[in-house]
Amino acid sequence: MRPPRLLPLLALLTAALLVVGTAGAKSPAPAGAPLQPEAASGRQAKPGWSSRKFAVAAAHPLAVDAGYRMLKEGGSAIDAAVAVQMVLTLVEPQSSGIGGGAFLLHHDGRITEAYDGRETAPGEADENLFLDAQGQPLPFQDALHSGRSVGTPGVLRLLELAHRQHGQLPWARLFEPAITLAEQGFAVSPRLHTLLAQTPELQRDPVAAEHYYDAQGRPWAVGQVLKNPELAAILRRIAAEGSEAFYSGEVAEAIVRKVREHPLQPGRLSLTDLAEYEVTVRPPLCFVYSAAPLTPPKARTRARARDVRICGMPPPSSGTLAVGQILGLLAHTPAARLQPQRSPQGLRPGPQWLHLYAEASRLAFADRAVYVGDPDYVPPPGHSWMSLLDEDYLAQRAQLIASGPRARRMREAPPGVPAGVQQSHAPMAEQPEYGTSHISIVDGQGRALAMTSSIEAAWGARLMVNRGQGLSGGFLLNNQLTDFSFVPRSESGAPIANRVEPRKRPRSSMTPLLVFERPRGEFLLSGGSPGGAYIIHYTGKLLYGVLHWGLDVQQAINLPNVASFGGPVLLEEQSFPAATVRALRQQGHTVREQALTSGLQAIQVRDKGLYGGADPRREGVVRGD
Repeated sequence: MRPPRLLPLLALLTAALLVVGTAGAKSPAPAGAPLQPEAASGRQAKPGWSSRKFAVAAAHPLAVDAGYRMLKEGGSAIDAAVAVQMVLTLVEPQSSGIGGGAFLLHHDGRITEAYDGRETAPGEADENLFLDAQGQPLPFQDALHSGRSVGTPGVLRLLELAHRQHGQLPWARLFEPAITLAEQGFAVSPRLHTLLAQTPELQRDPVAAEHYYDAQGRPWAVGQVLKNPELAAILRRIAAEGSEAFYSGEVAEAIVRKVREHPLQPGRLSLTDLAEYEVTVRPPLCFVYSAAPLTPPKARTRARARDVRICGMPPPSSGTLAVGQILGLLAHTPAARLQPQRSPQGLRPGPQWLHLYAEASRLAFADRAVYVGDPDYVPPPGHSWMSLLDEDYLAQRAQLIASGPRARRMREAPPGVPAGVQQSHAPMAEQPEYGTSHISIVDGQGRALAMTSSIEAAWGARLMVNRGQGLSGGFLLNNQLTDFSFVPRSESGAPIANRVEPRKRPRSSMTPLLVFERPRGEFLLSGGSPGGAYIIHYTGKLLYGVLHWGLDVQQAINLPNVASFGGPVLLEEQSFPAATVRALRQQGHTVREQALTSGLQAIQVRDKGLYGGADPRREGVVRGD
């Protein structure tokens, strides 16, 4: 069924609230840098939002509104997260949804828990999943657009378990906003239109082509009312019956049929994989960090260091470890003494800080390539992931970084060997990594969460599930298995930690974080971002800006983006002066300026209330009372 061409008043009002962006061409990835998950679609200044009781920050105004309504009714942060994610499945389908997975950090005022709803490889998969008949890795795009790339979705099981433990409103109530929007329609946003226009290959899937494009193959225009009756029907079943309605029965059968009957690259997902999927609740990975804030210009003494406790996801997420290593390495350099430069366009890091940050990042990503994988399959070095954050280890690693105005880029950034560790894994080669949407919520009872969810690449595996009962639409499946190393072993036969194995969870860069004051443990901040491997840099920027430079979360989000993975230094285009680029090149860095489309969302405690920030590079907002 084609959506109607006439916009009702509700759709016009909704469209007026959305960010008006300008279409941006896809920026090709520079050599040595991962591809970005989603293209730029314009920029809109965000004011920052103050509230007293509660707040919800997410990637789309309609999703934020759904979460706000749950909090307004006295619901918990988890209740709001369920409502937000269901609406995001509908209105931001390119980024996350019920066909994907998620990491969730939740703090109930006393205890912080890490819920791992990451997708898993099928039980029939093996380490050769992404090798062709000659034993060579498949071309990445061929693997992505296939049934092979689909892992067992985890987000619904995660949310159901968290709701059972921390929810206050009835499960079915949390689905009502998404069901109503799916049945009545919502206005296509500028970002959704832009990404549809830039992904014509989505039309290879007949269900997606019929749902997102007109008869001439053109994406629906901005403001077009788009309904999804198939998704509404599925959500009604899940609301009434729980996640079992997704993991068994007709929905599960439709998922498996879609994956295993792919015309070019059939996948191996089975009904057993869906029925037996389990969420893992892990202890969070927390570390203490001492941040030295900027000294006010007229102050006679330096401001005292501020100790915080930063908590994030442990592996299979690499995000917390990488951010912790970058911050820890910088602490052993002059970085903390370097103030950001001021310009008419705002604050931005100077070339000396950028050099130090890039070098620290290269060292962190070298360790990531060797050590990080699913902890149920890959033991942590030295029997503890904290070995990679050990103070002495980071101090020793930081000696590889040359400092000073004339310091040169190190020739190579090798992986380190923590004390007592015998390295047995080969490093994983860099390959594309995508995805995600981020949600931060603080409820009226002081519970806080940070949740990053994903279907991996923009539009996932480009496979849209429909049960075949005469309703248009459906939901998209993930391509998370492409986060595994396509090559399982080195030429010498040494295994790669992040190789494919049955029921294994692929390594991720998703970095939802909660920050607490020390020593009393008061909650300070929830934050995170989409962006594939770039997530680590975007989230690190947020933390550094708040903890070191004394910025509020909106100011920190507004800072220009920077990234480095081992190759070039990537600077957000039109954000740094030519002198900064020249200085970095004189230090031996290859510098590339390009769009760096973060989607940071954050909420912090400030002035006996809450203050939220949303990324000007995307459509997100914050709302609270």
